[in-house]
Amino acid sequence: MTLKSCCPAMPNSLLWAVDIFGRVYTLATAGQYWELCKDAHLEFKRVSAVKQCCWGIACDNQVYVYVCSSDVPIRHREETYENQRWNPVGGFCEKLMPSDRWQWSDVSGLKHQQLDSLVLPSPHWEWESDWYVDENFGGEPTEKGGWTYAIDFPATYTRDKKWNSCVRRRKWIRYRRYKSRDTWAKIPSQDDPKQLPDPFNDLSIGGWEITDEPIGRLSVWAVSLQGKVWYREDVCHPNPEGSSWSLVDTPGEAVQISCGPYDLLWATLWEGQAMVREGIDRNNPKGCSWSIVEPPVPENGIMHISVGVNVVWAVTKDRKVWFRRGVNSHNPCGTSWIEMVGEMMMVNVGLNDQVWGIGCDDRAVYFRQGVTPSELSGKTWKAIIANRENDRSHTGSSSSLLSAGCFFGDEVRGSGDSLGPSDTDTSSEAERPGLLPEDEPCLGHGRPRGEEEAVSSVNREGKAQGTAPAELPWTNIDLKETRKTCAHSASCFAETPSLSSLGLFPMGLEEGYGADDHPLWAWVSGGGCTVDAHTVLKWFTIQSGLSASMQTLSLSITPAQTAAWRKQIFQQLTERTKRELENFRHYEQAVEQSVWVKTGTLQWWVDWKPHKWIDVRVALEQFTGNDGTRDSILFIYYMFHEEKKYIHIFLNEVTVLVPVLNEAKHSFALYTPEKTKQRWPIRLAAATEQEMYDWLALLSTSCSESRRIQGRPSPQAIWSVTCKGDIFVSEPSVDLEAPGHPMPCDQMFWRQMGGHLRVVECNSHGVVWGIGYDHTAWVYTGGYGGGFFQGLASSTSNIYMQSDVKCVYIYENQRWNPVTGYTSRGLPTDRYMWSDVTGLQECTKANTKPPSLHWTWVSDWYIDFNISGGTDREGWQYASDFPSSYHGYKTMKDFVRRRRWARKCKLVTSGPWLEVAPISLWDVSIIPGYEEGSKDSIALWAISDKGDVLCRLGVSELNPAGSSWLHVGTDQPFISVSVGAFYQVWAVARDGSAFYRGSVSPRQPAGDCWYHIPSPPKQKLKQVSVGQTSVYALDENGNLWYRQGITPSYPQGSSWDHVSNNVRKVSVGPLDQVWVIANKVQGSHSLSCGTVCHRTGVQPREPKGQGWDYGIGGGWDHVSVRANATKAPKSVSQEMAQDSPSRTADPEEGDESRESSFSNKTMLVVHAGQEANGSAVTC
Repeated sequence: MTLKSCCPAMPNSLLWAVDIFGRVYTLATAGQYWELCKDAHLEFKRVSAVKQCCWGIACDNQVYVYVCSSDVPIRHREETYENQRWNPVGGFCEKLMPSDRWQWSDVSGLKHQQLDSLVLPSPHWEWESDWYVDENFGGEPTEKGGWTYAIDFPATYTRDKKWNSCVRRRKWIRYRRYKSRDTWAKIPSQDDPKQLPDPFNDLSIGGWEITDEPIGRLSVWAVSLQGKVWYREDVCHPNPEGSSWSLVDTPGEAVQISCGPYDLLWATLWEGQAMVREGIDRNNPKGCSWSIVEPPVPENGIMHISVGVNVVWAVTKDRKVWFRRGVNSHNPCGTSWIEMVGEMMMVNVGLNDQVWGIGCDDRAVYFRQGVTPSELSGKTWKAIIANRENDRSHTGSSSSLLSAGCFFGDEVRGSGDSLGPSDTDTSSEAERPGLLPEDEPCLGHGRPRGEEEAVSSVNREGKAQGTAPAELPWTNIDLKETRKTCAHSASCFAETPSLSSLGLFPMGLEEGYGADDHPLWAWVSGGGCTVDAHTVLKWFTIQSGLSASMQTLSLSITPAQTAAWRKQIFQQLTERTKRELENFRHYEQAVEQSVWVKTGTLQWWVDWKPHKWIDVRVALEQFTGNDGTRDSILFIYYMFHEEKKYIHIFLNEVTVLVPVLNEAKHSFALYTPEKTKQRWPIRLAAATEQEMYDWLALLSTSCSESRRIQGRPSPQAIWSVTCKGDIFVSEPSVDLEAPGHPMPCDQMFWRQMGGHLRVVECNSHGVVWGIGYDHTAWVYTGGYGGGFFQGLASSTSNIYMQSDVKCVYIYENQRWNPVTGYTSRGLPTDRYMWSDVTGLQECTKANTKPPSLHWTWVSDWYIDFNISGGTDREGWQYASDFPSSYHGYKTMKDFVRRRRWARKCKLVTSGPWLEVAPISLWDVSIIPGYEEGSKDSIALWAISDKGDVLCRLGVSELNPAGSSWLHVGTDQPFISVSVGAFYQVWAVARDGSAFYRGSVSPRQPAGDCWYHIPSPPKQKLKQVSVGQTSVYALDENGNLWYRQGITPSYPQGSSWDHVSNNVRKVSVGPLDQVWVIANKVQGSHSLSCGTVCHRTGVQPREPKGQGWDYGIGGGWDHVSVRANATKAPKSVSQEMAQDSPSRTADPEEGDESRESSFSNKTMLVVHAGQEANGSAVTC
């Protein structure tokens, strides 16, 4: 489906619905119209959707799946092994010993697997290519033919043939691609008729939060017409169809089923009870047993059920809506039922536990407003009155229906019975979905006993006085009021549930509704629709009172015309101001200088020992000169030995202000060049979070005014990100890359930008991309400020809402006891049994808080199985002692073990960033620069969170987000990519080897093939950065490597040359300048982690540079200098020095010269025994 609009503040997700004629529609969170799904010839009874796909049951009772399109294809690698044994007569041959494995087998050798035995699982797949040999082994190329050798089967294989290599094998690979995207694909039936399930009645998708392995795993549950429950095996991203249906035993005949994102699974029985599946976890996604839950009212059983993360909603046979209290992972059955306002045909719980429903009488789709993590039951039902896609030229259907007096009840009303309230009416019970006034049949409502609700009275005599509103009325109360049952309920609803009562209307309604008719819905699914408290939806209002010509006129005004009008008006106002002020220029200025002072009370982390927080008075004095320039001084008054003293800081000397967020203090750090050298910033703390941000915003604005830096960053700016996700930008000086005496980078001024990211990459034409902790891609919009910056410190446009999700990790540690086995009681010298990764700080589930008050928990604690080294089935890692190298299996020498627990938290902020949907990214790289005036798009490459290599098309200065993704085929997942000048593309695979992409050009943006580059000896690479002529790579041990021998005729280079150690990140600019994030840097107060460092002495004849210049830090995690193409002007002496031949060193100066050269090339080395700086903004 094509999404007609893009929402800047949130991902554009879809709400799925089925009308009474079996047509499937989608409604985008950023849209206003229902769009008809493709394959309109299929008629469906119901659907169940998640973000990436939708499953449905058609009217032929067959199951179909609709996989949404994406720029990244769904690929599955089929592999088989060819095995051979050495024969003294003929060498290696196909004849094996009787005890050997098959000649063609799987990796274990136990399954016979010939090339022609691997076929496509269904017609929805196609082969990408023919079978070929994998010549890559452990990141290293093998000999021609791809053979690996061993002593015997099975054994450890090597790529080199030895004298005792008696067997060999090689791997054959073939990729298949899923081709049925953006279309309904029929799930293939099993070949065995005895195992074929009978026709299905209902299905539900969920379980995507149970585990991350395999990627995109889903739990698909279904109920057949005979009341049996089935589970679809092996449904995941590489296999969207699954493999087979398996029968799950139940205590009774099921009618309907619902599966949540985690471990909740409920189903309804024919007798009206509900059954709950227990024991669902990562290792057993199908669960182990059922528990029975009685209905709210014995005489009216449960007809429909829907579950989320921690909620269960139900509809009984009398159409009453109920909410289950006390539901969570530890108690999936809950505690009690609460009756809610409204009467519905069905309800559906989507993402973030948001709720949708189908009205009982009007068959409209309703949304439950006010659902938050603290109030899961919500507040009101509100009708969605969006038109269909083909109704854009007509007026709002809901408005015309109300004005016609039709509410889709048992009868068509006259004009005098309109439900629109008069000007004296207030919101009342008669305005609820599916609810009519007391004099109408079929609908009763009330609230449970003991609940107090304010209910407004209804002015029934004034019903015909007002006009129909442009918006359907909605409730403003929560729980239902008790009242007597409707006398006509038996005639309105069936006593037993059926497909007709929950799904399609009778076949007599063959004609579709007209353009102005209100759509009648039969089913809704919000499992793929992302809505939270900050989401602004356009579903609930329509334009009324405008003629068709006026609506057409308003739609014809484009944003470009609006922007042109604003620019013209601004120019006219500017010229008018100049004309009016021209006559007053000869007057003297009344005030030559003004002074503005702000005072307050803060706390200061003192410089002397013992270091502690003390109360101080602070005063910010701001001076405005005759020329309008501003300068500021910050005074800190404190008491020392009962004597009043103070220190002062000139804000034009401040280099950066960094928020330091933790649960103990609301503090921020202030750096100057001197404090940067000492690695000891001035730390100030406020009593409240708001006060801290007020001071931070004021000081940041004053610093920018003192340096006359305002507005958006320049295209040449240097971007960086702290370990907390804060974004900073610095305007480079022309002397920063000067060959002789470059400007020290500790004098660079960094100002904060709004937003929250993990990675930022840029180029010299203003194109900036970022990646959040949840792998969401963001593009820079050109604004500045956002977040806590308000007023003049933030632009009024191009600021959008931004959210990010990250995981907080703690570790459970245990030691082996010969009597009891592994236990939580360790030795006195052991680490805490619940700790952080270092073991030095105690971190339990109860005392571990989110990173700051801005973050909120969005999940419970769960075991994290995705950790380096692997885990066993319970998530444990084993080692001989703390700390040590951990592995995922137990040996006789393992006396300790640990496992990692994770919990997700979410941050909502704002900044000049716009989301680039829908693919999640791990890494991104933009070409540093390209020719001015070139019509070619800017090269942008990325790595998805699944390891796919992508190339972005259509990126330009006017369209930095680009248009679409182009997938670049690889044989294995990648983790890093970098595109340098002249379209040099380098990448790093997950196994640590490097690759070069050949023939990349504007006309061939994806290139043609990968060239394997061996990694440095015994090292695994993790990042690569390409400049103009230089290529630098970083390995997992923090070693920085330079690629020697790169020439235009041989762009792959010849060898790796070691440059430095102790490096965390590297960034190479368009001038081949090298900047890194150092892991640890020595300062006057011990070590500082995460410091921005600049490589000095980088010249064409010395591409590796000579030394390091330490800049801002610690606490920094990423830097990007790929936009800084600012060249320093050459002096006459430098030009003469370059023209003159290099002099020969004096023999007498040889030792001194060698000593100086050695000191210039000093590595970033620190001693492991030194203590980390407790005052710096540490990671």
